[in-house]
Amino acid sequence: MERSSDTKAPQPTMTLQAALTEAGRCLLCHDAPCSSACPGGTDPAKFIRQIRFYNLKGAARTVLGNNPLGHVCGLVCPTDDTCVQACVRAGMDRPIDIDGLQAFAATYGRQHGVKPLQRGEDRAQRVAVIGSGPAGLTAAARLAQLGYGVTVFESREELGGMLRYGVPKARLPLEVLEADLGDIRDLGIEFRCSTPVEGEDGALHLLDQGFSAVFVAPGLWRPYSLDMPGSDARGVGTAIEFLADSYAAPDRARALVEGHNVAVIGGGSVAMDVTHTARLLGANRIYAISLEAMDELPAAEKEFATALEEGVIFKPQCQVTEILADDGRVVGVSGHEIEWIEPGKLVPSNARPIEGTSFRLKVGAVIQAIGQGPSKAAGMMAAAASGAGALLTVDDATQATRVERIFAGGDISRGAGTVVDAVGDGKRAAAAIHDLLSGKEVTA
Repeated sequence: MERSSDTKAPQPTMTLQAALTEAGRCLLCHDAPCSSACPGGTDPAKFIRQIRFYNLKGAARTVLGNNPLGHVCGLVCPTDDTCVQACVRAGMDRPIDIDGLQAFAATYGRQHGVKPLQRGEDRAQRVAVIGSGPAGLTAAARLAQLGYGVTVFESREELGGMLRYGVPKARLPLEVLEADLGDIRDLGIEFRCSTPVEGEDGALHLLDQGFSAVFVAPGLWRPYSLDMPGSDARGVGTAIEFLADSYAAPDRARALVEGHNVAVIGGGSVAMDVTHTARLLGANRIYAISLEAMDELPAAEKEFATALEEGVIFKPQCQVTEILADDGRVVGVSGHEIEWIEPGKLVPSNARPIEGTSFRLKVGAVIQAIGQGPSKAAGMMAAAASGAGALLTVDDATQATRVERIFAGGDISRGAGTVVDAVGDGKRAAAAIHDLLSGKEVTA
């Protein structure tokens, strides 16, 4: 059963004066590249212009109306790779703080009663959504706005997927997530938590139960792990399990790292989330060990900077080859430095050990943050739509699979991606499902 939230209202991340000053720096581009670069269609140019000209409620309606997870995205989106990167102002001094203005607009709207999401006139058809991560929530919200009966099936106890179970509270406070979820709940969507859709072709079975279409968006919950000596020792974990435990079972997460030196294997954003969470839970020295060089790390710049500020010790261009154990318990890791056989090809098979560079670190916990894939159950939900690596193959324009009336999006179709990419998938899928159920032809 989903637990009710007792979180307080979101607090502003930017003052009114600061927001007006920042919006005043905007060049008011006619064909704004920032809006074109937003995968979720939040339209930064419009809400920045509205803030600049004191239409603050209008800015909130733009953010929260265009993107059901608009406040969440204002905090967790990798804007340096999307809208901020495209900002023309960057060529003059520095880009507009788009994510800060987005979070400000959302907070202002919530404080002043803006409710941009309204349920449409009821339609006869029902749509099932599998998964309550960003793709599933967005599709559900859009379909409810169009008047469809929507049921969301979520295998975990609470809504949000990786937003709740994978993103540290320091990056995404629960009150922000709950505020966006509150607007989505108010659309009259039926949420069935602790209700996994399992078995071969589980999505097809939902069609048999009377749903007119199904959107499959369960996310990627099967962590990848390295097969090496000692990998089965006590004290070895994965990022997905550790971050989920930090929310749902904090005592277990704390027991893994508290008082220990911790080796985090990986250099991406998830690895940085792990280092931050381990620090909060009482870890001693924290090592981030990655095959990538410092200038190749896939982590976002802000997350990397936070890790440095928190004293994380980076060991780039290094490969762990053994987890050392004593009486079945982790006591260290060993490995060597590497170089790329083919420059720029950042995959383990392209790594070559450098002679004479072996190292050994004394650690009491090892957390692997090297990626994740679909669970077997997720891959079988629409087995006929599965493509390479058990991901579901979809049409880029409609999110339609090869199976009639089954659509898919988020990480299950694109691999590990961003929240805003998943939002875009959910919006496209909802539009295509509406076209299909309205009698228009939808191709896969």
